[in-house]
Amino acid sequence: MLARVEEFCTRYGLRVPVLEAPMAGACPPELAVAVAEAGGMGANGVVLDRPAAIADWVARFRAASAGPLQLNIWVPDEPVDAPARVAAAEGFLRRFGTPGEAAGPGPVFAEQCEAMLAAEPTAVSTIMGLLDPDYVGRLHERGIAWFATATTLDEALAAQEAGADAVVAQGMEAGGHRGTFDPDAAERTTVGLIALVPRLADHLRVPVIAAGGIADGRGVAAALALGASAVQIGTAFLRTPEAAVAPGWAASLADLPPEGTVPTRAYSGRLGRAVATPYVTAWQEPDAPAPAPYPQHRALVGRWRRGTTEGLDAANHWAGQSAALARAEPAGEVVARIWAQARELLA
Repeated sequence: MLARVEEFCTRYGLRVPVLEAPMAGACPPELAVAVAEAGGMGANGVVLDRPAAIADWVARFRAASAGPLQLNIWVPDEPVDAPARVAAAEGFLRRFGTPGEAAGPGPVFAEQCEAMLAAEPTAVSTIMGLLDPDYVGRLHERGIAWFATATTLDEALAAQEAGADAVVAQGMEAGGHRGTFDPDAAERTTVGLIALVPRLADHLRVPVIAAGGIADGRGVAAALALGASAVQIGTAFLRTPEAAVAPGWAASLADLPPEGTVPTRAYSGRLGRAVATPYVTAWQEPDAPAPAPYPQHRALVGRWRRGTTEGLDAANHWAGQSAALARAEPAGEVVARIWAQARELLA
């Protein structure tokens, strides 16, 4: 087991088999630097970033660390034209105030891919699907690995066949968006990490990175014992000073029980696990409409946040089921503490 972990760490320049989860909007360079300097892999989720922002973020990271780095992108869904759902969601949002100005078009996926290629991170990772084979080849030509997120064995095997160098096994405990390739299958795909990791490890040739509900050394030791070569951790970093998330979001994580998180489409239209805030639970009321599809729903929530609101969360309160284990301490200390606990257990 430890030989498997050591092989992964050696290949990707790690001293500790801990990867920062690429949480879009909650991955400032300071957090990635702290994780990388502690021996792990820093990360940034760039789904909302234009090429110039991607380049600037990487430059800031590299000015402070020579450690390994992961950049993550969503593979776009097929567009969904659902004007009735959009109108219903817009009407429901009016209970939370009045909207502001609509934002312009978002970043272009192809341009983001070129920016990631130019940045030459240690790895490009994906969620929600697979990369084009030509682009995978271009990554490999530059020595950039591809980590593909999967929530089932079928997705993982498809990623391996498409050239993924490692598969991120995302259990249903994970905070943030659920990475199912089919957006409509997200509610039905609820495999826990303790079942998913050995299922993938027993059938894949490439390494498995465990993600979902891991926030202390016990979770790390369990994931590695089950067959993972490394772990990916997100929620455990959200209360660190380097993450600098909205105070209300950070406060909502303190001693949050697992049942205090719920799967929801209330923030973006794509299913994700979040704190059960009054805003989130409002969308579960019997008279609530279905949220609009992604990305239309995300755009609507953004408009309301730019307007005058009451009761709408100022930030998306994403949280995994182990949020209560997150501590308000420096990120480097989180990495060191978690790995020390795991090594003691594995010994």
